[in-house]
Amino acid sequence: MRKFAILFFVLSFTLTAQQKEIKVDLSSPRATVYSHLYFLQEDSYDAEKAAQTIYGLSGADARECAIKLKQILDGKGLRVNMSILPSNANYLDTINGFELKSRYVLFPNQMPQVYVEKINDSWYYSVETVSHVDDLYRQVYPLGTELLKRTIPKIGHKKYFSIELWQYLGIIVLLVLSVLFFYVLNKIVFGVLKLLEKSLIHFAHNSLNESLDGLSRPIALLIVFYLLETYVPILQFSLDVNLFVLRGVHIAQTVFWIYVFLQFINLIMDIYSSYALKTESKLDDQLSPILKRILRGLTIFIGVLKMLTIFGVDTTTVIAGASIGGLAVALASQDTVKNLIGTFMIFLDKPFQIGDWIEGGGVEGTVEEVGFRSSRIRAADTSIFTIPNSKLSEIVINNKGLRLYRRYNTTLGIRYDTPPDLIQIFVDGVRKIVDAHPDTRSDSYNVEFVGFGDSALQIMLNVYFKHPGWAVEQSSKHRLHMAIVKFANEIGVGFAFPSQTVMIEEFPEKKSLDLQYKPDAEKADQVLDTILKEFPKEES
Repeated sequence: MRKFAILFFVLSFTLTAQQKEIKVDLSSPRATVYSHLYFLQEDSYDAEKAAQTIYGLSGADARECAIKLKQILDGKGLRVNMSILPSNANYLDTINGFELKSRYVLFPNQMPQVYVEKINDSWYYSVETVSHVDDLYRQVYPLGTELLKRTIPKIGHKKYFSIELWQYLGIIVLLVLSVLFFYVLNKIVFGVLKLLEKSLIHFAHNSLNESLDGLSRPIALLIVFYLLETYVPILQFSLDVNLFVLRGVHIAQTVFWIYVFLQFINLIMDIYSSYALKTESKLDDQLSPILKRILRGLTIFIGVLKMLTIFGVDTTTVIAGASIGGLAVALASQDTVKNLIGTFMIFLDKPFQIGDWIEGGGVEGTVEEVGFRSSRIRAADTSIFTIPNSKLSEIVINNKGLRLYRRYNTTLGIRYDTPPDLIQIFVDGVRKIVDAHPDTRSDSYNVEFVGFGDSALQIMLNVYFKHPGWAVEQSSKHRLHMAIVKFANEIGVGFAFPSQTVMIEEFPEKKSLDLQYKPDAEKADQVLDTILKEFPKEES
């Protein structure tokens, strides 16, 4: 027993001596921060030594500043990673991207005001940090934190799993208040969004009630989580608990922000789609799903980056890696990048619309879809051409869908033995047919005797149909052709075809060939009246 007591005394003395050997070290950023935090731990508490890391203050003020500084870091759930702190006494950091200075910022993104700097060959918490401590403390710990700390009865400080009894009660109160506040806030936010709907409804083709309801709840939850982030420090958890709770709150905030932006994109795209339906261009309708996919992908990408920062990942490294990887992918898939650029060029220049009949690059058909990478064109035989947008943006495109009229030019060949008077009657009659046709322009057409062919006298027929649609044009041609054929048949005009006719003037016991052409202008007018009555009234 005596030996055991001696051994215990020796061990106690050794541990005490080792503890006393630890002195305040201000030789480097790492040494200063370590000294500050080490002497404020429960098992090595010494506020006097921790206060030596504060520059410009002494005594009680220095101690209070050192303690508050640690409480600020604990309240924000910021754990100092000692392994990355520089141990170099002559460490230099860049200020404003180009100026070098002996300083080190502990948390550049979360709390840039807190940093250590070299003063007279030693490293201290800077004058700026000391001047901001009180403001930072008020930002982290809401009003009433100090009063709550003093009014907690002794029984409330009993610990269960490293959390005091009053803190469990505080968690329950915060959760109950958060639920009640959420229900109230949800109705308020939805009411505000409904007021907004009244100003947006004239843009949308239907009610935005469902979209707004999908926005109100996550917005209300976001506000609740921000309030939780503000009031969780009032419970004064330890660093480990704060780190766990606040990280969960930050993850929830990021998730709901992503959801809110996705819902907001749906709302904007719904309004844009309604607007696009009212425009003449059908290409705007095709742009909506492409824009939606791009915006959703960008939102998710930024959300993932934000989520990585919560877990301490340096986003600069991630973005740099993504840029290098993106460059490698771009070099490996130049065609895809070219197609993407081609897609934007098509939507910017708008050389055609959905439904237009285009011709170019050996392809002819109706534009059915402009996709993210390629476009679909349906040919006259109903087959589908899939053309990369990079090629489609480069080729010369004849957009027949933008024609005001559809030109039709053909030649009517009549027999060589047709008398001149009958030719004139025929030409005049065809002119009247074109002029009376409901689908042709009466102010712009040509019907002329233009030449002598190998087998026929050539009558040029050049007309313009009012309807740009291909199917309507064929129907209009049919009615025009039928009227011309009926007229020619009635007045005795014959259409020629490639042939040779041998004319024999005299032959034993045979009479001369006589085709018996009898031009009759009056009869031609009567025939025209009958034919033209078959035309429907001109379509508006």
